[in-house]
Amino acid sequence: MPYSVLVEPGAKVDLSSIDPNFDAGLEKDAAKKLTKALGEEMAELQELLFATGQNGLLLVFQGPDTAGKDGAINQILEFVNVQSTKVYPFKVPTSIELAHDFLWRVHQRTPAKGEIAIFNRSHYEDVLVVRVHELIPEVEWRSRYKRINEFEKLLADSGTIILKFMLHITPEEQEERLLAREKDPRKAWKLSVNDWKERENWQKYQTAFEDALHHCSAEHAPWHVIPANKKWFRDLAVSEAIVSALRPYKESWMAHLAEVGVKAKAELAEYRLGRK
Repeated sequence: MPYSVLVEPGAKVDLSSIDPNFDAGLEKDAAKKLTKALGEEMAELQELLFATGQNGLLLVFQGPDTAGKDGAINQILEFVNVQSTKVYPFKVPTSIELAHDFLWRVHQRTPAKGEIAIFNRSHYEDVLVVRVHELIPEVEWRSRYKRINEFEKLLADSGTIILKFMLHITPEEQEERLLAREKDPRKAWKLSVNDWKERENWQKYQTAFEDALHHCSAEHAPWHVIPANKKWFRDLAVSEAIVSALRPYKESWMAHLAEVGVKAKAELAEYRLGRK
């Protein structure tokens, strides 16, 4: 069963109707076992992705501060080959990035065929932060939905498999996690007064997320809302969505590798015959 909420193309989204505490009735230990099994399958599928070089995989993570983007990404990195996986955290745009169109900085970091690219925040900041803080006119950020859809369609048409995850937590859970950071010296580096300031815009961000999910979920680039109050269930839901998206490619990837193998064996046989 799917553990995330798939946003159907064009569907309206009401985040208040999705329970961030949802756990499908699973206990933590059982969920971790399922996640491990999915991770092992993910590793196998990622090896095929790399070996065939026919597709790239783009994973986009969005969510409020403390939603668990880093944790979810670290879970994925436990299973995939890091030699062909790259993680890109998108922070406040630099002056050089601002001198270009808003998609310039992300386009150059999309995955090559055979690679995985993971975005920790992404081009969606340009319809979230800029909207909430009124950094550009409404007519401009609204036009970006169309640009994003065109951009993602271009990637998909070029063989990129796209999955987007909105990590969904409650404001109460966020407050608890922020306070926990203050008590843990190992997490002191994450402390930022801006996190507390941004909490004042919680509902504005929720509305902005809902519109982004509504306007920019497509069959070739779906949004998944991940119940993320429970970190162990978040990891399970993300893993299940990735594996489910890659499974349909397995048969064709293996068939391609079989063809490559036949050709390679023929070339090797010819080489050995010529040496006699």
